[in-house]
Amino acid sequence: MKKLLLVLLTLTYLSCTAQDNYVKPDLRTSVEIKNQIFHVWYSETKEQPLVLIYKSSNRPKNVDRGSMNFYTEDDYHTSDNADYYRNVWDKGHLAPAATFSDSKENLKQTFSYLNCALQNQYLNRGAWRLLEEQERKWDDTQELVIKIDIKFSDSILPTGATLPLRFIKHVKFTKDNIYKCYDFPNERPTKDWEEYQVIHAH
Repeated sequence: MKKLLLVLLTLTYLSCTAQDNYVKPDLRTSVEIKNQIFHVWYSETKEQPLVLIYKSSNRPKNVDRGSMNFYTEDDYHTSDNADYYRNVWDKGHLAPAATFSDSKENLKQTFSYLNCALQNQYLNRGAWRLLEEQERKWDDTQELVIKIDIKFSDSILPTGATLPLRFIKHVKFTKDNIYKCYDFPNERPTKDWEEYQVIHAH
């Protein structure tokens, strides 16, 4: 009886261990998702967005973010809070929360991990944030279409997410039909946001 019990306990342990180490074989390299705020191509294997598009259109500010935080999506394998724990990486919004603070529903959608990238904290709180503020000044006169391309390094965090190498932001002015492009390395900025503007094919 003792031998049978020992065998059952061993099998249970091995089963639990196998489940703990199990990696989903069906993670997608790219899945396309569109909602009322953004259009994203997301890599479940990298646990990061690849490309994200949103429109900036002079929405009024009606709500504050308060204690709102990022949330995972049931149907998609994304990064989560563990990837950002006690390190230099911020939960960087791609579609900015402040741009979609016209309603609680819209603001909340910006806190999906589908809209979140591992972004150097000094970039997120510095040059990147200042460009977002400038977008909201530009959209006083015309709607902007913003496309963000993310290029990746070979570095993968112990928690599983791949680190972005750089963020390339394309800004289309729909009325004037002109483009601006900014290329930010994913590191502490060394110059003003305007100086990251580049000539880039659109």
